[in-house]
Amino acid sequence: MNGKKKIGLMTFLHNENYGSILQAWALQRTLTDLGMDARHLDYAPDKAEKVRNLLLSGNSPRLILEGMRKRSATSRMRGGFDEFRAAHLLTGTPCRNRAELRREAAGYDVLVCGSDQIWSPVWLNPAYFLDFADGPKVSYAPSLGVSALPERRKQRMMARLIKRFSAVSVREEEGAALLCSIAGVDAPVMPDPVMLPGRDAWLRLCEGVETTQEPYILCYFIGDSPAYWQRVREEAARLGCNVLVIPRTEGARSAGHPMAEDVPPEKWVALIANTTLLITDSFHGAAFSAILNRRCVILRRYCEDDPESKNSRIDQLLRHLGVSRLEDPDWAQINMRLAQLSERGKKWLLDAISQAAQ
Repeated sequence: MNGKKKIGLMTFLHNENYGSILQAWALQRTLTDLGMDARHLDYAPDKAEKVRNLLLSGNSPRLILEGMRKRSATSRMRGGFDEFRAAHLLTGTPCRNRAELRREAAGYDVLVCGSDQIWSPVWLNPAYFLDFADGPKVSYAPSLGVSALPERRKQRMMARLIKRFSAVSVREEEGAALLCSIAGVDAPVMPDPVMLPGRDAWLRLCEGVETTQEPYILCYFIGDSPAYWQRVREEAARLGCNVLVIPRTEGARSAGHPMAEDVPPEKWVALIANTTLLITDSFHGAAFSAILNRRCVILRRYCEDDPESKNSRIDQLLRHLGVSRLEDPDWAQINMRLAQLSERGKKWLLDAISQAAQ
């Protein structure tokens, strides 16, 4: 590319989720290291925008209730997210609707959307397909999160939006198969952005963050199941370790174990980096256990026959790493795979953006 290109990034920034905000940091950091001026479009839709999208995208009204429930559940864990965004993310002017996004997008040479579940047909939002802009567009590893085709109306909408991209990649093989069926697009599968910077970059990000010196099992669950806590009890008895919980659910809060409250994103990384064992149902929890070489018990959050199952994310992670589990892996093999994935992702990004900017 000639000169430093201005890249506008579109992903989830405001849902108080560790994986979301850390993958946003990782993609921006990677593009900056590749010599680009990368900034996030600071999209936080207002109520009118959310209602408009609900009506136009054919999403279920129950998503509003689920959103309220999630906001209630996370209202006690907001510590550090705003500070992390201010300290570590470069963002543009705040945008609350399509008109503001369109004005903001005009200042960039290429727009890149990804990663995380921004292309989920369950809560489809065309803004994350960059429908507000006419310039060059690239998708880097967005996740559809599901392995079953959405309803016809959403298929048609997604096909129309995807065909406007200069280059398309996705995060899971299941998502690639769906896009091929929906839009006839052959999308390569790329690693999640958190795999691009490398272990040393993550350790530098959490350098100086204090965690307990005593051995501990770390629990981080997005879902809520009594079976989770049975497995925690078994592992605690086997290892003779204390249990530390980062609570996201009421079940976690009532499980009777010590809790780490108000954990900022960099401390979340530090807690994983120093744990004896991570037990999680989170894709990004499992990803960071691999990156930081910490043993991990992965629990399945969804039944395999659930049409909205997001287990494909975990399945793809294990396929990328060439393992079936992370409870006692060959770390040399894992690290070799991660290095290969990082180089592959960076090369694809650089080539896709260079071609789109021509």
